[in-house]
Amino acid sequence: MINQDTIVALATPSGAGAIAVIRLSGKDAINVADSCFQSVKSKKTLSNQKTHTIHLGHIIDGERTIDEVLVSVFKNPNSYTGEDVVEVSCHGSNYIQQEIIQLFIRKGCRMATAGEFTLRAFLNAKLDLSQAEAVADLISSDNEAAHQIAMQQMRGGFSSEIAKLREELLNFASLIELELDFAEEDVEFADRSQFKDLVERIRFVLKRLIDSFAVGNVIKNGIPVAIVGEPNVGKSTLLNALLNEERAIVSEIAGTTRDTIEDEISIGGIGFRFIDTAGIRETKDVVESIGIKRTFEKIDQAQVVIYLFDASDFKSSSSTFKVEIEKIKNKYPQKPLLIIANKIDKLSEADKLKLVVTLSAVERSHFISLSAKHKIGVDTLQEKLLSYVNTGALRNNDTIVTNSRHYDSLLKAFEEIDKVKGGLDSGLSGDLLAIDIRQALYHFGEITGEITNDDLLGNIFANFCIGK
Repeated sequence: MINQDTIVALATPSGAGAIAVIRLSGKDAINVADSCFQSVKSKKTLSNQKTHTIHLGHIIDGERTIDEVLVSVFKNPNSYTGEDVVEVSCHGSNYIQQEIIQLFIRKGCRMATAGEFTLRAFLNAKLDLSQAEAVADLISSDNEAAHQIAMQQMRGGFSSEIAKLREELLNFASLIELELDFAEEDVEFADRSQFKDLVERIRFVLKRLIDSFAVGNVIKNGIPVAIVGEPNVGKSTLLNALLNEERAIVSEIAGTTRDTIEDEISIGGIGFRFIDTAGIRETKDVVESIGIKRTFEKIDQAQVVIYLFDASDFKSSSSTFKVEIEKIKNKYPQKPLLIIANKIDKLSEADKLKLVVTLSAVERSHFISLSAKHKIGVDTLQEKLLSYVNTGALRNNDTIVTNSRHYDSLLKAFEEIDKVKGGLDSGLSGDLLAIDIRQALYHFGEITGEITNDDLLGNIFANFCIGK
């Protein structure tokens, strides 16, 4: 499947900038770059240079000089792709980028497809499949936790754990298969008690990895948090305080927010996606009614619900607020509910105390009082939100699964290992045990790419950016 042609693509983001990097990979990469490169030192050619060296010169097209550049040379197999790789650092003008790329294409290169450099790294055994997928996760990581997990996976933390389990299982599978070859002699090469211990250990590791997906998925995609409440209670102001910027329109007029507003921030290295929704009061305004309908849709999507109300209105409308809180609790009993009294700066100390006593007693919820406008209590809210995420595994540097493909393969492997365990407990014959073991090994191999196909690779690398 490895293409022999030489590919080229822009490795830096598209658009104008200070510099741009154009990457070539393939058996003719150095020769193609050499044919267009004129060193500042006379008679210097790239093909004669050592690997991992950088050279100053010009990219020329016949008599025309396109740009002054730095050219980095990486010779196979000591490169990212395992092939000859050249990276041209040029000035970041769109015109210069396109002129150089088009020149290389005319010299025999082909434009790289999405993720083709990393695909070649995988096919040339520079990376396994889970490490290759981690490259895409690393590029898209926008908070500390997602970055940490992607780095661990790219370094092979997840792969090595799976590979070790697969190797041990494979050794026992070989012994079981050997027993089948000597079936007539009724010999037992595989120690069943040791095999049981191994199966239990594999089940334990698989279960831990499967359970970690809940945390991993949250870290990778961010936690959606719906901010719900009556109009003009300060939902937009709270969102702005959390984001530390004027993202949402703030007005004294009720119903100013007529659509949902989403934005993401990082708290303690974890991404939270806050959704400011239209209020849930009864209204005859058609546009606002649509906003209220969308509020409930967004609550369905959220993992945490914040019910926000104006603390100064609590004295006169406490029963109404209680009804609204119960409505949300009954409709979404499984979702964590944060009851937040805003504009607490407008209350007397006695009213504050009454508020705390009343709402702290509400079951299956947590109460926080704050002033979004003056940013009082916002830190407490951030700490509470962070407490909903199990960061223990992250702190301990445990392997965390974030990829749904890996999760699916782990579930299937666990199912097969369970069958093996059941077979061992019931004294199942070696030939039937071998079938389940082979299936478990197959699913392990799917994760690291030891077992793969063109369709799977196409689906994975299609999500990569061009140039990586």
